Amino acid sequence: MREGRWHHGPVPPTVRRLLTLLLALLLVGAGLSGCARVRTALAVQPDDTVTGEIIIATPEQGPDDTGPAVEVPPGLQSDVEISSYRQDGYAGSVLRFSGLTFEQVAELSQAAGPAGSAVRFQLRRGGNRLVVTGSADLTQVPVDRADFQLKISFPGEVLDTNGEADGDTVSWTFTPSEVGDFSAVAASDDPNAPSPLNWTLLMAALVAAAAAGTVLYARHTRNPPVNPSAR
Repeated sequence: MREGRWHHGPVPPTVRRLLTLLLALLLVGAGLSGCARVRTALAVQPDDTVTGEIIIATPEQGPDDTGPAVEVPPGLQSDVEISSYRQDGYAGSVLRFSGLTFEQVAELSQAAGPAGSAVRFQLRRGGNRLVVTGSADLTQVPVDRADFQLKISFPGEVLDTNGEADGDTVSWTFTPSEVGDFSAVAASDDPNAPSPLNWTLLMAALVAAAAAGTVLYARHTRNPPVNPSAR
């Protein structure tokens, strides 16, 4: 499977829905009798768009078994590619998307159905830091053939996590019949913050304008215009 890559103030509703979706997809197997493979890999881009790949599959029941049904909201069908998945005795679907906004990804929650009620997930920004905290309650999921994984790639260095970090990507493998806590802190420039270059250029322009004004004023006071009537 291809590896995925991923403000002060309250968390925007669209972001909360997005993160709930991610874990809902992670836990969708709980609504599929517990025997399932759900692997989610996401990449949060510096411009706050999301690229990702989600595998949803159940143990193959026969050569014609296509796995659980997955429905993408009509407004996103042209943005989400769905292909069949058949590997390691599992059958299902792979959802791939790129360049989606948080709001568009949140709409994908319709594909997860009612799953995800046992999920706590929060993402918040503190300056140039992204902080992820949460838990996944799998106490009602049987151990038999359960494979639940989550990977998030951040647009910056991972500073701290209780998952397995590899560069800017953190992965978690959740154990059925247990509650799995997860957390991560990553460096990430605020896309809404003023650009240092733009700020420097603005300050340079202001200084140049002030200097030009000073020169003109000095010339005017040192060389006052001649008054013809005074001759």
